[in-house]
Amino acid sequence: MQKEFPMTQSGYEQLQEELEQLITVKRPEVVEKIKVARSFGDLSENSEYDAAKDEQGFVEQEITKIEDMIRHAKIIEDNNNNNSVQLGKTVTFIELPDGDKEQYQIVGSAEADPFEGKISNESPIAKSLLGAKLEDEINVPLPNGNDMKVKIVSID
Repeated sequence: MQKEFPMTQSGYEQLQEELEQLITVKRPEVVEKIKVARSFGDLSENSEYDAAKDEQGFVEQEITKIEDMIRHAKIIEDNNNNNSVQLGKTVTFIELPDGDKEQYQIVGSAEADPFEGKISNESPIAKSLLGAKLEDEINVPLPNGNDMKVKIVSID
């Protein structure tokens, strides 16, 4: 069975833009690099040619991966239910007992970007938060084997 890739509408559109960039800009650039490297002569000792072919392999692999993700995308519909943590929602919580506040949007793995505050629904923290309600106190497993206790303060 083919894996589905849950994602927000904006994540889907971002993937489409990335695919378009790879196909219309990056792929032709790499083809040109290969053409130039071939003009240097003997391909057996041509590092520019080898590098360009490696880059071409990477670009083609990325294109295939993104096409697969788009083909099997499952757009997360916002049901306007802010009573529980669900895929696509932004959740704000405070760590207990010290009160440090954190905020994350829970998205599919295809659009996860922790530096942008988007965490995968497959991550331990998201798994702990999914289904929880406003004001719930949740234990989140940490990589070191301990738990972190958090209290949900908003769901948007």
